[in-house]
Amino acid sequence: MSSLEIYREERFLLVGAASTLLSMTSFLVFALPWTWVAHKNPESLKKYRVQGRDFPIQRWFWPSLGRFLVNGSLSFLSLVLVWPLIRDLPGIHAGVLPPWYVMVAQIAFFIVLDDFLYYWMHRTLHTRWLYKHVHSVHHRITTPFALTGNYMHAVEFVWTSTLVLIGPSLVGAHVVTLWLWIVFRQFEAADGHSGYDVPWNPGLLVPFYKGPAYHDFHHRRFFGNYAGFFAYLDKLFGGTYSKGYEEYRRAHAHPPPAEPEASATAPSTAAVQPEP
Repeated sequence: MSSLEIYREERFLLVGAASTLLSMTSFLVFALPWTWVAHKNPESLKKYRVQGRDFPIQRWFWPSLGRFLVNGSLSFLSLVLVWPLIRDLPGIHAGVLPPWYVMVAQIAFFIVLDDFLYYWMHRTLHTRWLYKHVHSVHHRITTPFALTGNYMHAVEFVWTSTLVLIGPSLVGAHVVTLWLWIVFRQFEAADGHSGYDVPWNPGLLVPFYKGPAYHDFHHRRFFGNYAGFFAYLDKLFGGTYSKGYEEYRRAHAHPPPAEPEASATAPSTAAVQPEP
């Protein structure tokens, strides 16, 4: 078999090419509408803004889109380069589709595992050398909007993409399960940077997810809130919450506490904004 023929195999086309295309497309599907909302900044949604500052869309829209396209291409190229080494390893397959409940259970496992691994990778990226040379790129934006979710150094993007594949590879997931997981992971990336903490966010249906404010505080404070999705990891591993986040969370609980007997007279809770 020639060296190029391995890239025509069904497994590479499904796991490599199709997954990359789906990943990039799904991120834009989630990120562009919220970026448009941030650009318009409608009056009706201002009460859900995590930060009071204007979104820097004019400055960062094209750099974010350009870096996203370059990073996606480099990530795919990295997979092409390592494919001869990993193509024969057991893992993601295109065989018989498992029952739906198996797929759901596997995706739940991927979410928990990926978040755990990302927490420690992210904390490591905040060490002096890696922050200066790699992670500081992502922190150029202190008031994020959805498209900035994949604005990062190429090394960080490749590392993050690698984490996404660890869970599916460990359990030998079906490629369709991988695709569903990728779509969810890109929803997570766009949602976490949207800048709007709306109560109808479908992500809040996932147990223990607290909404975009969690990662937004990380951008505002630079330190703390290191996980990608679940806030409990910061409490579990040393209380690494960003300054002001716990106060914000107490004032913006989802869902709000039910107090029907006092609803007519109870004063509204003022928005808690991160300190300037």
